[in-house]
Amino acid sequence: MVNDNEYLEHHLGSLLTTAGTDLGEQTAVAPEVVKRARRRIDVDELFTGVRQCNRTLMSRAITLLESTAPAHRVLAQELLVKLLPFSGNALRVGITGVPGVGKSTFIEALGMKLIADGHKLAVLAIDPSSTKTRGSILGDKTRMAKLAREDNAFIRPSPSAGTLGGVAKATRESMVVFEAAGFDVILVETVGVGQSEVAVSQMVDCFTFLALAGAGDQLQGIKKGVLEMADLVAINKADGSNLKNAKRAARELAAAMRMVRPEDSLWHPPTITMSAVEHEGIEEFWTHVTEHHTAMLESGKFEHNRREQQVQWMWSMVHETLLQRLNTDPDVVETRKLVESQLREAQITPTLAAERILSAFDKNNT
Repeated sequence: MVNDNEYLEHHLGSLLTTAGTDLGEQTAVAPEVVKRARRRIDVDELFTGVRQCNRTLMSRAITLLESTAPAHRVLAQELLVKLLPFSGNALRVGITGVPGVGKSTFIEALGMKLIADGHKLAVLAIDPSSTKTRGSILGDKTRMAKLAREDNAFIRPSPSAGTLGGVAKATRESMVVFEAAGFDVILVETVGVGQSEVAVSQMVDCFTFLALAGAGDQLQGIKKGVLEMADLVAINKADGSNLKNAKRAARELAAAMRMVRPEDSLWHPPTITMSAVEHEGIEEFWTHVTEHHTAMLESGKFEHNRREQQVQWMWSMVHETLLQRLNTDPDVVETRKLVESQLREAQITPTLAAERILSAFDKNNT
């Protein structure tokens, strides 16, 4: 039977190599442009640096994977194919929750516990990007100052850059870098943006939902579909005068979980209370994560989920590549100027404008 690494290298690696070639052709990347990029970026050096867990080269590798420059995309895909055979060996945990729930504080407390237990931890902290300036603060690392100083921890803030689902464009690729560097636990902190948050559940092994007492999360969780995806629910800030409210919220959320999850499911997501500030409930949280991991492995569900994630990754790449081709197609660029002008003057409907854009794109792709 083909193992995960062989599967990734054979199937996804082939796709990436082809996508890199096609992307270069479709975006008219001249060979000399790629050649100039190679003089500045040594893919072999980045590969060796990642395998040796060189922090500087790891950061450069992720930056390359996040780049949208066509020449960089070609080099990024070459790097990814090299790294794929060394990936897939980490436990990936997604952490979501509304802004202010205490995700960063919780991750630092959990991270310090994991390092003390001998784990090598990577944190991918996704920061929301401004819809106006396209910039991000990327301040999560400063909120985890103690964890950031640990030799066995690596924190990488990344901008969402307009990507829905609370993730960044290169979240999957960044996890490959971490795993190839030898990190055995990866925590993905999402932006906490709301209804599109569940995309991260398609990238991780254990999807956890942090909630607050009195925030209406039992109803909002059902509306957003988060509870249907969650493998573990935790009420944070369960301390002091808020402890009683937190326990009540835990009971309400547990009842909500029973409404949205079938009784015969393999895993019944627990609902716990904890306080990241006082380090209460952190041990219990991780115990549930490892129990979930064991249950998935024993049932064969873990391997099934990983294979499905590769399919989802493929379609994500297809959508991204098609969008890139659409935006750079010369006929589309020319048609876009005309239809946008007509739309502003109310001379055409958005539906007809969209049809004209797609018709222009079809000319060069049929």
